[in-house]
Amino acid sequence: MTHRAGSPAPHQDRAGRMATVPTMPRRAALALGAAGALTALVPGTAAAGPRPAADRFADPFGLGVASGDPAPDGMVLWTRLAPDPSSQDGGMPPRPVEVDWEVAEDDRFARVVQRGTATAAPQDAHSVHVELTGLAPGREYHYRFRAGGHLSPPARTRTAPAPCAAVPALTVAVASCANYGSGHFTAYRALAADAPELVLHLGDYLYENDGDGVRDPGGPEPEDLAGYRRRHAHQRTDPDLRAAHAVAPWLVVWDDHELVNNWAGAEGKIAPRRRAAAFKAYWEHMPLRRASVPRGIDMLLYRRIGWGSLATFHMLDTRQYRKPGGSITGAAQERWLLDGFRDSTAGWDVLGQQVFFAPRSDGGKRQTWDAHPDSRDRVVRGWTDAGVRNAVVLTGDEHEHYANELPADPGEPDGRIVGTELVTTSVTSGGDGSDTSEDDGGGDGGGGDDPHIRFRADRRGYLLARFEPGLLRADFRTVERVTEPGAPVRTAASFTVPDREPGLHPG
Repeated sequence: MTHRAGSPAPHQDRAGRMATVPTMPRRAALALGAAGALTALVPGTAAAGPRPAADRFADPFGLGVASGDPAPDGMVLWTRLAPDPSSQDGGMPPRPVEVDWEVAEDDRFARVVQRGTATAAPQDAHSVHVELTGLAPGREYHYRFRAGGHLSPPARTRTAPAPCAAVPALTVAVASCANYGSGHFTAYRALAADAPELVLHLGDYLYENDGDGVRDPGGPEPEDLAGYRRRHAHQRTDPDLRAAHAVAPWLVVWDDHELVNNWAGAEGKIAPRRRAAAFKAYWEHMPLRRASVPRGIDMLLYRRIGWGSLATFHMLDTRQYRKPGGSITGAAQERWLLDGFRDSTAGWDVLGQQVFFAPRSDGGKRQTWDAHPDSRDRVVRGWTDAGVRNAVVLTGDEHEHYANELPADPGEPDGRIVGTELVTTSVTSGGDGSDTSEDDGGGDGGGGDDPHIRFRADRRGYLLARFEPGLLRADFRTVERVTEPGAPVRTAASFTVPDREPGLHPG
C-alpha cells in the first residue's frame, strides 16, 4: 500500500488494524520527510513527533531491530525496548509504551509507504511484533521504530515473491549454535557483509550454559522468565548479531539450548514452569508471527514459506514432538510435511531443521535422525514418491560443516542419491577448531566409511547458499578463530547441485 501525496496515508492502530489518516500539505510533508531522513543517520536521537514526558527514557534500542517470516504482502517487524538490558525489566517502566514504526522504499525514508503505532506491553518484556500486510511482492524495504524520544537504527527487509512468480536467484545465509560465552560473533558480521536476501537460523540461537569463558555469558544459567529474558537481551547487545538481523528477514527455529541441553519431547525431566518461561522469552525476542505465540509449554514453530516458483522452505521443529525410539517430528508435523511435498511445484524444496539427517556409521552425536530411522525413511520416501524436483536439507547443531549426499536407502549409502544435505557449522560453539578435517571434495571429505559424506570442516562460520532455477551453489564460510574479534573469514569449500541431479559437485 504505497502512499502518494494528496491521498490518505496508511496507518496501523495498536490492535494491528489498518486505517487511514488525512495527509498534510505537500510542503509540510516534504519538510518532515527531510527531517526524518536526517534523523535516520543518527540512531538514538530525538524522534519527530512529541511524546508525553512520562514516555521519555534512555535509548531503548540497544537490542536492535529485526524482521522475519516474509510473505508476498509483508513480514514481521520486531524490536524490544530495553534501555538497561541487564535488568529484569530491561529498564522500562511497568506500563505499556507506544512505539511508532515506518516502512519505506529507500534507506533515507524519503518514500514512506506505511507507518503506524504498536504497543509495547510489560507482560511481553516491551517487545513489539508488527505483522505487515499491503506491501508489494518481491520488493526490498527499509524500516525503523521510534519510542521514548529515540529513533532505532534503520534496517533492511523484503517481501517474498508472489506465488508461482519466476525468480532468477535467491541468496540464503544459514547459521546455528551461537554461544556468547564461547567466542565472538565474527561469523554474523561476515554474514551481514555478504548481504543475503534471507537468513535461516536453525537453532541454538543462544545457550543456557556459560560456554568456554571467552566472554561473559550474561549472568547465571536461566531457570525462570527473568533469567531467560536477561540471557536473550545480553545476546542481542552484540553488534555483529544486530548487523546480521538488520540485513535481511530471518526464518528461525529452535534446537535445545534455547531451553536446556538435550531436551526433547514432553519428557518430565524439565519443570513445566522453566519450559514455559524459555518458550515465552524466545517468542519475545524473535521476529515471529502471532501464530507462534506460546501457550504454556507448547509453541507452534513448524511452518512453510514460499519463494515464488523457485523454492519452498519447510521449517521443522525436531525437538518439541520427538519420542525416544519413535518419531522425531510427531505425527501431525510429519503429515503436514508430506502434504507439502505432494502439493509442491517449487524448483527446490528445502527443509530447514536442526540435527544431522544423513546416515552416519561413525556414531557422531546421539540425538540425530539416525536415532529415528523410520521417521527419516518416511520423509525421504515422501519427497521421492511426490516427485519433488530437488530436495535439500539444511541442518544445524553439529558445530562443523558437512556436505552430504542423501541415499534412497540408508542401508546402501553408496546407492541411488535422492537429495542433498548441507550442514552449517556453529557461529562460536566448539571454539576455534582446526583445519585438519577439511577436504576439497575430491575424496571421502572426512566422512570415513560414509562415501556420501563429501566434505567436513572443523571451523566456526556459516553457510551461504544461492538458489537458481538450474543450480544450487553452496559456499562453506569459515572463521579463522572466534577467541579474538575480527578474525579473517574465507570460503573453505564450494559445491554445486544441478537441477534434477541430486548430488554434490566440487565448485
